[in-house]
Amino acid sequence: MPKRFVVTASDFTDVPRFPAGFELAEVLTAAARELHATVTPNGTLRTAVKLAVTLVPGAEQAGISVVERGNQRRVLAWTDEAVRTAESRPGGREPHPLLDRLWTVPVARLADSLAEAPGTALSDSGLRSALSLRLRADRRSLTVLTAYASRPRAFDDDATRVGRLFTAHVSLALDSATEREQLTEAMRTRDLIGQATGILMERMETDAAGAFESLVKASQRENVKLRDLARRIVDAHDVPGGRGAAER
Repeated sequence: MPKRFVVTASDFTDVPRFPAGFELAEVLTAAARELHATVTPNGTLRTAVKLAVTLVPGAEQAGISVVERGNQRRVLAWTDEAVRTAESRPGGREPHPLLDRLWTVPVARLADSLAEAPGTALSDSGLRSALSLRLRADRRSLTVLTAYASRPRAFDDDATRVGRLFTAHVSLALDSATEREQLTEAMRTRDLIGQATGILMERMETDAAGAFESLVKASQRENVKLRDLARRIVDAHDVPGGRGAAER
């Protein structure tokens, strides 16, 4: 039986009532908390596909992929190998019946893969119907969440409405996780460069500005990222007799 939830008209006037005992708003709030509790973007994606199966009426499996110009695709998260196969085979270039439509529309549905997309990886995988929802979009790539079912015509207008509400929460959580990861990486990079600068100050008998300038010049000379060069210097410092590249 498709999973359905109830909403009150006072909360969401444009969303229909579902014949079950839980309010959709409460369920989405709980899902949002679980999404925002993830630490990394990959964790958010893995949580999102699991929640999609629980939340979207009719969903049995789900996947999230990045679609790039030229029909290149990468599967980021999936609940079953059938989903991974359907979204990536062969080499991520075979046309997918839904994903490419999302360059121009935010949502697309497939009623029956055997009738509408015969001979594709999707139909061969036993996934009969699909609902694709756009999470992110820019000029070069799309990030798409797709819910799948083994029976045809599993996704109706109600499923689409719930799916769009859910993906809005996923997008916000994904942005938040990405920002946290970038901030964490920036802090780690700052600390690493600070350690390398301190090592060079001691070994080259110079001040912080001079040590940092040497580090930057070495990075440019060797065509190595500043962070990676700093890591090499710090690692070399831990080895008896080791010397950093910036000193050469």
